Amino acid sequence: MKCRLALLLFSGLLSAPLQASPDFYAYVAGLKQQALAAGIKPETVAAAFANIRVIEPAIKHDKNQPEFKLTLDSYIPRAVPQWKVNQAKALYRQHLPLLTKIGAEYDVQPRFIVALWGIETNFGKLTGTYPLISSLATLAWDGRREDFFKGQLLDALRIIEQGHVTPSAFKGSWAGAMGQVQFMPSSFLKYAVDQDGDGKKDLWGNLADVFGSAANYLQQNGWHGDETWGRQVKLPEGLDPALLGLEQTRQLSAWQALGVRQLDGSPLPGVEMQASLVRPDDAKGRAYLAYPNYLVLRHWNRSHYFVVAVGTLADRLVE
Repeated sequence: MKCRLALLLFSGLLSAPLQASPDFYAYVAGLKQQALAAGIKPETVAAAFANIRVIEPAIKHDKNQPEFKLTLDSYIPRAVPQWKVNQAKALYRQHLPLLTKIGAEYDVQPRFIVALWGIETNFGKLTGTYPLISSLATLAWDGRREDFFKGQLLDALRIIEQGHVTPSAFKGSWAGAMGQVQFMPSSFLKYAVDQDGDGKKDLWGNLADVFGSAANYLQQNGWHGDETWGRQVKLPEGLDPALLGLEQTRQLSAWQALGVRQLDGSPLPGVEMQASLVRPDDAKGRAYLAYPNYLVLRHWNRSHYFVVAVGTLADRLVE
């Protein structure tokens, strides 16, 4: 943490607006030099940093700790309310021809594309309004994860240089996630696709690119197009806690033999596939069998809550 911020904490003034000190602008000057050394064109650097400023909320969000702990029982109704299910179904039907085409190309079920879209940005409505270059520069300067955010900043400059977005339109979350599926700049460069062939990878306004990029991400990380993500299950009394965890995998028949059942008490599906048993909350919380696609969703976002929310919304689309 910078000395200036430490003094603010000590004096109890952190809630007051942070002023962009010369230290920030000196740091930005160094970032510009590093960008030029990395091969970014001078005109790109000049345009991207033209209106650079400290993004105070980025620092506050990055340091924020939740004041209370959610459980899946309280989180899932918030993340997947009925209105969102209804909206997802309507949008699924509306865009079914495009979703079907993209799903077939990448071997990804369209319902998971729509679910990711819905959970990440409420179907493109909440993509973030922070100027991305300023947010990433602020977080790199703050220093808690300097190397990570500096790398993301350089990747963001490459995105501008490739012509996918202008500096003024380059906006996203406080942490640098962008577009309707909230890719970080590094993920954009690795997974974003120009699905409609117009020469740009537009994850802000082009649904073909949005859907195609989400599907490409899943495919490139090992998605199984003929399998679902997992299912909530009922555990037998006295099940050995050592059996829980993503590092423990067994065939469904083995979990069946151990007494694991579907939530309604019926037998597990009679197919042979690997699964892990996870219980994200405490010993009284929900339990899920996690299939290989669960791990792919967790590569997208390491939160079990995120994975369960996406899976739950995808399941609601085929009710």
